[in-house]
Amino acid sequence: MRNQIVERIAASRIIVIVRGLAGEKIVALAEALCEGGIELMEVTFDQSRPESRQDTVDVIRALAANMGDRMSVGAGTVTSVELVETAHRAGAKYIVSPDFRPEVVFRTRELDMVSLPGALTPTEIGRAYDQGADFVKVFPAAELGPGYIRAIRAPLNHIPLLAVGGVDERNARDFIEAGCAGIGVGGNLVNRAWIQAGEWGKITGLARRFVEAVRQGGAAR
Repeated sequence: MRNQIVERIAASRIIVIVRGLAGEKIVALAEALCEGGIELMEVTFDQSRPESRQDTVDVIRALAANMGDRMSVGAGTVTSVELVETAHRAGAKYIVSPDFRPEVVFRTRELDMVSLPGALTPTEIGRAYDQGADFVKVFPAAELGPGYIRAIRAPLNHIPLLAVGGVDERNARDFIEAGCAGIGVGGNLVNRAWIQAGEWGKITGLARRFVEAVRQGGAAR
């Protein structure tokens, strides 16, 4: 299973990051994203609200049950072994963290899930990969820009990087051209106003623009 998810992330290149959505809207959002060509969704835990943990678990479980093979669901903002195990039971296929915690990576791999910890400096990125990360999330990417990715990739071009934080349809191609294996996109695609209004066609259209930008970026490399 893990190898299949690694391959899917490498092929699809876009992970949509979702926070604070539940119920029917989350499944409708997933359907709209799939229609636009996106196959990966990360549902994040809110570390400031421990009482919301079960809501996150319920969303992961609902997506896993309703989307089947059309979308691979992961858990985000995972900062402990306990959360890794909780997400795994709910049906998550990959674990995304804001930082690198060896115990989180180890347990993720033990459970045959894909590991995507966050890092920023060359030392952090190299250490995370050496300790078992499948991809390393460079965060916050837009603050440093594609040039930073190019600089990192020069000595560390064997490590697959994901650009996360401030990525939108205007700079997505730039990050792929700079050498990123993929991108993570949150509020720049998951438009709250559109979701509340049920304007799923707008989300599908924007998803398609992201997919095309990433495709063009890969072709230009």
